[in-house]
Amino acid sequence: MTLPEFLLSLGATCRLTRFITKDTLAAGFRSWIADRFGDDSKLTYLVSCSWCTSIWMAAAMTAAMHWAGGSLALQLTTTALSLSYVAGLASRWLD
Repeated sequence: MTLPEFLLSLGATCRLTRFITKDTLAAGFRSWIADRFGDDSKLTYLVSCSWCTSIWMAAAMTAAMHWAGGSLALQLTTTALSLSYVAGLASRWLD
């Protein structure tokens, strides 16, 4: 994995982790998991714990980079996710 691929993977992993565990748009998904498996289930904990979710997001991102790292689609996707994450951090810091 090249340094740019690593950095894009890092940004994409951060953004996807935040989306799953904190974003309002994924609240329905988290609620559905809690309703289906119970508030105290390990799966409910997984989708609300940034540390836990990031392990799985990082594993998926590493596999994607290994198998499709050179593809334009993956480069565009990871770039967009990374930029989204950085923009979110910047807006919180600057506001």
